[in-house]
This record gives sequence, structure tokens and C-alpha cells, in this order.
Amino acid sequence: MSAILFKISKKLSDDIPGALGRAGVLETPHGVIHTPAFVTVGTKATVKGITPEMLESAGAEVMLANTYHLYLQPGDEVIARAGGLHKFSGWKGPTMTDSGGFQVFSLGVALGKNITKFTKSASGELAEPQISAPSKASASMPTQKEKDNIAREDGQALKPAQIDANGVMFRSVIDGSVHYFTPEKSIQIQNNIGADMIFAFDECTSPNEPYAYQAESLDRTHRWAKQSLIYHKSAQNPATGEFYSDAQSIFGIVQGGRHEKLRKESAEVLANMKVSIDRDGVQTEVSFDGYGIGGSFAKEDMGDAVRWVNEILPEDKPRHLLGIGEAEDLFDAVENGCDLFDCVMPTRNGRTGTLLTRLGKMNIMNAKYKDDFTAVEEGCACYTCTKYTRAYLNHLFKAKEMLGGTLATIHNLYFTINLVKEIRQSIIEGQFVKFKAEFLGLYLKHN
Repeated sequence: MSAILFKISKKLSDDIPGALGRAGVLETPHGVIHTPAFVTVGTKATVKGITPEMLESAGAEVMLANTYHLYLQPGDEVIARAGGLHKFSGWKGPTMTDSGGFQVFSLGVALGKNITKFTKSASGELAEPQISAPSKASASMPTQKEKDNIAREDGQALKPAQIDANGVMFRSVIDGSVHYFTPEKSIQIQNNIGADMIFAFDECTSPNEPYAYQAESLDRTHRWAKQSLIYHKSAQNPATGEFYSDAQSIFGIVQGGRHEKLRKESAEVLANMKVSIDRDGVQTEVSFDGYGIGGSFAKEDMGDAVRWVNEILPEDKPRHLLGIGEAEDLFDAVENGCDLFDCVMPTRNGRTGTLLTRLGKMNIMNAKYKDDFTAVEEGCACYTCTKYTRAYLNHLFKAKEMLGGTLATIHNLYFTINLVKEIRQSIIEGQFVKFKAEFLGLYLKHN
């Protein structure tokens, strides 16, 4: 019982012994994704500066929106009343939403203050605050006493988010209001948003946290994963009576920091996590429909960490690596068995005047491009390169015109999306090693 269907078309191990990569097809309620695939980030139900039509023309097959931000603005219930994320945003293809966990910890802190995401004791040591909070999705608001635990300091600054066994209490980055996320609350929000693929609520730790805390956090993430799975597979749309899981798949998220033992443990627990739920009077065993790999990675850690996990996770289910978008990382992630990737890097770089090319990154505001009337990248078929010159983009950025960021974003998305498509094709054709060497040989040389 899954809202998605994943089929492997070609394994990289057919050509490279021991490699975990594969090319596949992922069928969703809103269309097909050819994997491996880059997932464009549309944080607030939009990719900054471009329309859904522009996104489609760049070759995108899937978009990921942000649970935390859409919950705060405009609110998940508004999106539900609009008919779900697809109708609300105008994007017709497959969609994903993250759990909101990363943002709750990283943004639900102090509106830009340089403080940790956890409350500290008087001694300065990390201490888990004791908050008596309900675990039900419908009871999400803390008491006044609990709100006072993260009250304002100095009339402006906010204390860190606070975590307990049931969830996380945090303040909004918009207005400072207090909110409380449980696994059930995160899934309820994602059900309302209506993406094709959603994620279990998790705790994303810093790789610098000590081993003892990583282990403690992992235990909490696993308990929250089970709660997320049960809630999602059991939840019914009150308006229609339909099970949300008939239209939405759920991914469990592997954590564990940079520790091999914890990463493997997490993969084992999630891969074997099965729960029995009541569906219309029938007890039905369910499991995760796919898996996410979360956490912050150092460059040197990522390949190993991904391999540890993907050697354990079920081969017949898709794997999504969260927050990866650099060209060299995409090759390593594919080779080690990941199917989907999301990252803000291409769009963020575009908005700041950094364009991606096969010869490395280009700062289009450099003075040498003022009279350069060639395309951003020769041979590129994106809208930007077929219509405009480096000189024109240089002018737009120097003049602070919004169109500059739009055109650069279109190019960067086309570059990244189609790079992953080329990687996929190289697997199918048995040319992955050759393509990787040729591409990175040029790209890294000029970076």
C-alpha cells in the first residue's frame, strides 16, 4: 500500500562492481520522475523569481516545499482550502514537503542571534528542558508557563527552541509567536499541504555534537519516525473520509551524525520499521514508502555516510539525500545509491550573480563581462542562454534589476537538473565512469 511506485531500470553495479547507483522511474500521483533526479526547492510554494512554467522549461520534474514556512505563512489550512499545494502554487508535477524539523531547530531559535538550538544549564552544558506538552496533533499550543520558558530576553532576543520527548517548542521567525511541533503535528500539516511525498518528523543535529548526544537524539528521531508513520497511515481526510496515505507517500529519515555505528543503526531501524494499523476494520501492516538521508555532512564524510546507509536500506524503495547540490557531490551521491537530491544552491547562487557552467562557477558581475556578447555557456539550451548575453546579465545585476536574478536562476536550474539527467543517461549507457571523469576534470579545474 503506497501512493508511489519505484522501478529500477539499470544498476550501476552492472558496470562497476560494488557501486550502489541506479537509474529508475518513480511514479507519483502527479507524474513520473526519472531518477536520479534533482529536486528543485520551492520553499514557500514558489521557486524564488520564476513561474511554474519557467521551472518546467528548465527541465524540472519535481519540486520540494517547506513545511515550517508554509505552516507559518499562509498556514497549511489555507493551502488545504485552496485544494492543496498543486492548485495553490500552479505547479502541476510531483511535489515533496520536508518535515519542518531542520527549520524548527535552525530557525526557531532567535531571529538571527548566534546561539545554540538547545537550552543550556547554568553550567553551560547542554540540557534537555522539561516541558509537559501534549503529543496529539490537535493540541499543539503550549501553556502560558511553557511559553514563559522561552520568553524574551532584553526585550528583543529570544531563547533557543526547546526540545522534550514529545516534540519541539519554538518561536516563529515572522512574529515571535510560540509554537509546538510533535511528529503528529508535522504530519497533520503535511497532510493539509497535500504533497505527493512527505517526510517523518526528525531531529537534525550538528555533526559537531558529541556522540552521547547524537545517540540520544537518534533514539528520539526513531520514536518520532514511528509516531509519524502511524499517524500518516491512519489519518483520514475529514471532508472526504479518504486515507491521506492513498495519495501521499511517507519517507523515514536516517540520521546519526558522522558516526558509522549510528548511521547503520538508523538505517536498520527504519528499514525494518513496520506497524499495524486499522484501515476500515482491517488490521494492515505498513512501512515507509521511501527514505531520506539527513544531517549535515563534511565533504569528506558524505560518500562514506551515504554508502553505509544505502547498503542497508531496501533496494526497491527510493532514497532522497537532503540538502545536496554541488556537482561533485551529486556524482558521489548517485554512485553511492541515492535517487533524489534537493538543494537551494542553484537558485541562491543565481540570485547573487553566480552562474554554474561546465568550466566552473562564473561571477557575472565581473567587469570583464561588460562587453561580452556571448551566451553564459556556449551550447546551453536554456532560455537564458538562447536569448541573452553575458553583457546583458552583467548590466542587470549592476543595475540591480530583478530580471537578472530570474535569468540566472533559470540557467542554474537548467544546468543542475540536466547534469543529473546526463548522469542518469550515463548509467543507462554504461558510461558513468567516463562521464564523471570528463565532467569533473573540467569543472573542478576551473572552480
